[in-house]
Amino acid sequence: MDPVGAADPFAPPGPLTHLSLRDSSEARLQIGADGRSLQDSWTRSCAEPTTVLREGVRRGLQQQCEQTVRILHAKVAQKSYGNEKRFFCPPPCVYLTGPGWRVKPAPGQAHQAGETGPTVCGYMGLDGASGSAAETQKLNFEEQPDSREFGCAKTLYISDADKRKHFRLVLRLGLRGGRELGPFHSRLIKVISKPSQKKQSLKNTDLCISSGSKVSLFNRLRSQTVSTRYLSVEDGAFVASARQWAAFTLHLADEHCSEGDFPPREGYVRYGSLVQLVCTVTGITLPPMIIRKVAKQCALLDVDEPISQLHKCAFQFPGGAPGGGGTYLCLATEKVVRFQASLCPKEANRALLNDSSCWTIIGTESVEFSFSTSLACTQEPVTPVPLINTLELSGGGDVATLELHGENFHAGLKVWFGDVEAETMYRSPRSLVCVVPDVAAFGSDWRWLRTPITVPLSLVRADGLFYPSAFSFTYTPEYNARPSAPGAPEPATDADTLLESIHHEFTRTNFHLFIQT
Repeated sequence: MDPVGAADPFAPPGPLTHLSLRDSSEARLQIGADGRSLQDSWTRSCAEPTTVLREGVRRGLQQQCEQTVRILHAKVAQKSYGNEKRFFCPPPCVYLTGPGWRVKPAPGQAHQAGETGPTVCGYMGLDGASGSAAETQKLNFEEQPDSREFGCAKTLYISDADKRKHFRLVLRLGLRGGRELGPFHSRLIKVISKPSQKKQSLKNTDLCISSGSKVSLFNRLRSQTVSTRYLSVEDGAFVASARQWAAFTLHLADEHCSEGDFPPREGYVRYGSLVQLVCTVTGITLPPMIIRKVAKQCALLDVDEPISQLHKCAFQFPGGAPGGGGTYLCLATEKVVRFQASLCPKEANRALLNDSSCWTIIGTESVEFSFSTSLACTQEPVTPVPLINTLELSGGGDVATLELHGENFHAGLKVWFGDVEAETMYRSPRSLVCVVPDVAAFGSDWRWLRTPITVPLSLVRADGLFYPSAFSFTYTPEYNARPSAPGAPEPATDADTLLESIHHEFTRTNFHLFIQT
């Protein structure tokens, strides 16, 4: 089993000496060309944040009271025509995770006696819609065995009266008692009229599926919507679920590597390629399989064109008896099994399949919003939730600045390194710049430590609303020999010499950046 998006450390040129990214396609770190601070006139401030707020941030970090909203949806949506309603498939779904959703209400906010039902209610629709019942759907959240709350919008569609080529989903969440958390937006979704039947060209990559991207697979027997089954993972096993779907990372695999250890390859996925599906949540993987194009319930064994959105495909397990049709990934009610195909009597380049071995493939997107209301002293909506996408470090040593690139930034946000507030300057809704706090703020004895200090990066709104992030900042100590007390034995010279040589070899600055995994 291979983990999804395993960290690949590398050392880029410039002042950084180490960078670890959860997914290099999602986050890139850039360094200023001149290596200097973005604001040469800035000086480090000695002003301390209020004790109450700092204690609250420290308590929030320790107790981990964050609440996360995760929206999963397809990259493309097929337009409906006339009275026909082509519901989005797979249906957009929402997961609520984090201990903050299970925190009991504070005194004075307790639920009324006899009040029952879910504590969170939600509605999902298309952006720009009127908000009528026909264009929005209420989500009924159900608690999963892993303590996540799950909701699904099964009847959303886009009509031919809507002439847009792209749109977003809008999720509106509220708490029982009337507090509105605000609107949460999905990624951009492309509108198509129907799946392309033409051979895809790599010059037009909008509909092509690339290695390392996220996909969903579903099977629909006899083209009936009620018979749709989604490839998913439950209790550590692959299943065909009628309710929930999973996103899988589709990797181009190396034919010469073992099943459990394959190096992912870049490029667009073509039919006839050896691929591997890895669950983005559990990391569980299927064996390497050959992806085949499907036409008229036959697997085409000699097609090598790029795969397109909403294409019918089949997954063939390598090997098998010579002259046979091969075995394919198949569903049997809710189980995932292998189907033994046979060669077409009239065409040796085709294998005869059953309905349950034919899958529809579609690219998927996900977006996460994390926040914590444990410090907030307001009932205002938590949205827009700021999202950090990339970091850019400038300078080093005594003065360094960090630029945050992302979305939904505003002037009321402050960057925090652990429980230390940083001087923050708002540039635009996509850029914040802050001064890296002096490492002395994290402990006066740090200069004698020989281990790095890593602190989480987070954003705090002016009213105390806390936004955790997946990023952290690491201070790497420079070598210093701590003065020994009178009469204390001297440390081993060889050990200090070795430490100093390692330091000079691997550390050119005392600032490192990591993204948490």
